[in-house]
Amino acid sequence: MIIDLLLREHRNIDLLLAALQRELEIFEKGIRPDYEVIRAIISYFEVYPEVYHHPQEDLIFSKLKACDPDAAEIVGDLAVEHQEVVDRLHRFARAIDAILADCELFRQDVGSIIRDFILRERRHMMWEERDFFPVALKALSAQEWTEIASAVTDLGDPLFSETAAATSDALRAHILKLEQEAEAERSSVALFVHQGRPP
Repeated sequence: MIIDLLLREHRNIDLLLAALQRELEIFEKGIRPDYEVIRAIISYFEVYPEVYHHPQEDLIFSKLKACDPDAAEIVGDLAVEHQEVVDRLHRFARAIDAILADCELFRQDVGSIIRDFILRERRHMMWEERDFFPVALKALSAQEWTEIASAVTDLGDPLFSETAAATSDALRAHILKLEQEAEAERSSVALFVHQGRPP
């Protein structure tokens, strides 16, 4: 079912937010984080949630509004929520691009932007899982879910094909591998410093 796929994607997104959280903690200690990891996470958010994940949710919400406007009103405005996600992502990406271009920025301001992105992205997913998905599951009939699945398939959404799922899994694995390598490198530098040897 589509909701199961969306929930699985939320779990994958949360893994990436956890990796980003680790980089933020390093950044806030005054140590250079792994900007390759951070840029890879930004690239993921620019492509997968925006191009594939959110349009599926929008399709469900559109069907909910058509079939049960009162239930849709209780949920809130998904389009506004998704636009806020995009705005936060662009703000985050601009801050990282500015750092990489050696622009003068306060570390505290950049940390706040990244922290806000992580916190509000998690809140957004929690809101969908707590308020939106259960209402949609309760309000929409089996026929309506079939129509949603059919519309998504007609759009040729690559996340429904095995090849694309493998591609997205490979991207997530690559980002998490970069994070593990960066963590191992930082640990080895910390060990050398602790032992009084230069890294």
